[in-house]
Amino acid sequence: MRRKKAKKIEILPDPKFNDVQVTKFVNNLMLDGKKNTAFKIFYDAVDIVESKLEDQNGLEVFKKAIENITPSVEVRSRRVGGATFQIPTPVREGRKQSLAMKWMITFSRKRNEKTMAQRLANEFIAASKEEGGAYKKKEDTLRMAEANKAFSHFRF
Repeated sequence: MRRKKAKKIEILPDPKFNDVQVTKFVNNLMLDGKKNTAFKIFYDAVDIVESKLEDQNGLEVFKKAIENITPSVEVRSRRVGGATFQIPTPVREGRKQSLAMKWMITFSRKRNEKTMAQRLANEFIAASKEEGGAYKKKEDTLRMAEANKAFSHFRF
């Protein structure tokens, strides 16, 4: 039994865009504590997006991409009476954003471009147009939740 609720760590906004969401994304992107490298990769990706899509702001494309791949429901396994069911549950706000960012980074790493900045930039563009691996993952999650809607009464 927990005595106190865990404290929320306050995340500082990033230096260039002054945005907390960017910092959260960079924290997920970071490997081995190399935050400066992660920031450089992110800013390069935003610059690449701006050069490819002249009429759009790179940060806006990033935000639209995150918004497009944010899941509303997910399936969770629950054991009921000896059988395991996939039960659709709504995703809470913080987890929505976290899942979207992690999916974006995972599918960026799987791409074939030469640098991580190019991979990220192309995944941003794809997700903002509602295509790409991360968007497909969101659609698959939604489809699975829809298929298992019959078991939603097990949620408690």
